[in-house]
Amino acid sequence: MTSMLKGCTPWPEEFVDRYWAAGHWRGNTLDNLLRDWALQYGPRTALVHGGTRITYAHLNRRVDRMAAGFRLRGLRAGQRVVVQLPNVPEFVITVFALMRAGAVPVFCPISHRASEVSHLVQVTQAVGYVGPSAYQGFDHTAMTADIAARGPFLRRVFTLEAPGSSSPYGGLTTDPAGCQYSPLGSIDAPPEPALAQSADQVAFFLLSGGTTEALQLIPRTHNDYACQARAAAELVSLTENDVYLAALPAEFNFTFGCPGIVGTLSVGGTVVLVEDPGPAECLAVIGRERVTITSVVPAVAQLWLDALPTVQADLSSLRLVQIGGAPLDRATAERVGPELGCRLQQVFGTAEGLLTLTRPADPDETVLTTQGRPLSPDDEIRIVGVDGEDVPDGEPGELLARGPYTLRGYYRAPDHNARSFTADGYFRTGALARRTRDGNLVVTGRLNDPRSRSTSTT
Repeated sequence: MTSMLKGCTPWPEEFVDRYWAAGHWRGNTLDNLLRDWALQYGPRTALVHGGTRITYAHLNRRVDRMAAGFRLRGLRAGQRVVVQLPNVPEFVITVFALMRAGAVPVFCPISHRASEVSHLVQVTQAVGYVGPSAYQGFDHTAMTADIAARGPFLRRVFTLEAPGSSSPYGGLTTDPAGCQYSPLGSIDAPPEPALAQSADQVAFFLLSGGTTEALQLIPRTHNDYACQARAAAELVSLTENDVYLAALPAEFNFTFGCPGIVGTLSVGGTVVLVEDPGPAECLAVIGRERVTITSVVPAVAQLWLDALPTVQADLSSLRLVQIGGAPLDRATAERVGPELGCRLQQVFGTAEGLLTLTRPADPDETVLTTQGRPLSPDDEIRIVGVDGEDVPDGEPGELLARGPYTLRGYYRAPDHNARSFTADGYFRTGALARRTRDGNLVVTGRLNDPRSRSTSTT
């Protein structure tokens, strides 16, 4: 097995062997899987954003050419690049292009500002940044110029320009700190031969929740993330006829791969990207694009439900709404089926890995009151008390997990890892949960903080 990126914690060999033998890990990188999907589903629509429609064949070609363009601009295998884009096709194209170029994307919410972005650049030693030149009144280019001037790492900035506008930097320019600026649209070159890459290497980094001081980087490998997205797609019976609405930010684990964007692309479905999760846009898009599945947090679901009487929208195509990221109260859960006309699926998850979900065939009471069961048969969970011992079913305790898509350590965080993982590799989720007699989980909040929400899928 190829060693992971320095600063990451690998799975022990006995677990590596187990996950390969069980078929959870299959040795294909995500960007190479996209090549397979393009061959299989070439003329089908992969991405939709407003009036833009991109086929699988076109998506793969753009990824190929952007990957070559990144390498032409100096990005090399193993280097980290912060990606801070809204829900636009360029997010998907850029992430896959960076992986195809051998670089490692660092997913960053569009709402993060200089303190968080500079922290990510410093911890990952990111040499690159991809983001809008400006978005919703905030100047991202000025922010990155300041970060570049203050540190030795950031030296390549690729800016997404708003339609009809041009970068104040024009084409390729270099500032006094030696940082180069290029419009993202100019990153285009003839495709190069495919790089030889290993699926047990880090595909990208997700972020844990918390303040800048508590922000941790979560390494997700090609093997483990493909396992997660594939299993989640199978669980909800995704097919090429499904249309997934990415209403939450695309860099959230929930949106990107539960099954989300990656899972939908893996079966030849269509991903519809929207930049505003509000009901005015999303309910109209569901009707226009014949959306069949989406994933939202409880607050968004509440907004959609409350807006239904005043919004004219055809929701007859919708078959499943996943709700996770925070506890869902029963009153709201009971409204989903009758008012949206679809099945509810409750989801608990962490960007670090573990997913538990209700099943489509579960009894209504299970769907309304629990967060279901682990995604994989090789997910191992424990619920423990303050003494670290397992508690009986029905009793609350901290949820611990390990499995084929759950990390073994945060990136470059040995002290934090010592607190966050048990000696035998279980991740301490920090979530308070209890297990019902039939094996379903009920997640009620956070350890030592009764006011907070459950661990998020983001």
